[in-house]
Amino acid sequence: KIFVDGKPIGGAEEKVYLMLYKPRGYVTTMKDEHGRKTVADLVRGCGARVVPVGRLDYNSEGLLLLTNDGDLLNALTHPRHEVENIPKLAEPMEIDGYSIRPATVVTIDRDEISAKLRLTIHEGRNRQIRKMCEKCGLEVRRLKRVAMGTMPLDPHLKSGAWRELTNDEIAYLQDIAADVQENL
Repeated sequence: KIFVDGKPIGGAEEKVYLMLYKPRGYVTTMKDEHGRKTVADLVRGCGARVVPVGRLDYNSEGLLLLTNDGDLLNALTHPRHEVENIPKLAEPMEIDGYSIRPATVVTIDRDEISAKLRLTIHEGRNRQIRKMCEKCGLEVRRLKRVAMGTMPLDPHLKSGAWRELTNDEIAYLQDIAADVQENL
């Protein structure tokens, strides 16, 4: 605690929790040494310094959470947590020397030359879905995260837009974080 003339200054920063619909063509970082557009550009007006919870690669789009709540961020990104991010393929697989847990795969639509799949993963390795598909001889044309666990991307958010999380959404994430901390 810091006091000036006996009065406390500063104090706990108000916690901010955002849901962003990340468009393709943005880097999931707050600053890019190559001058590319970042998710920080999209949330600049949120009133706080927030950081992404996990990643979506440059060519991926969809749900991305951002917060300044360090405890929640650490719990949700800890390797032992099991928040479902989205895509994964149905068999055990090794990616970059690491054995990943099997994915749940649902075919949504299919024709002779392409398919629309819904994949659910429990980890978030670098470019995991793209690497899994490549390993299976599949070409990814579009990748979109539609939910994290049971929290869906807000259907009213347009690409590049964000909103603050509701109290229920924050409570959901805090419950997950508490479970992770209990199991460490």
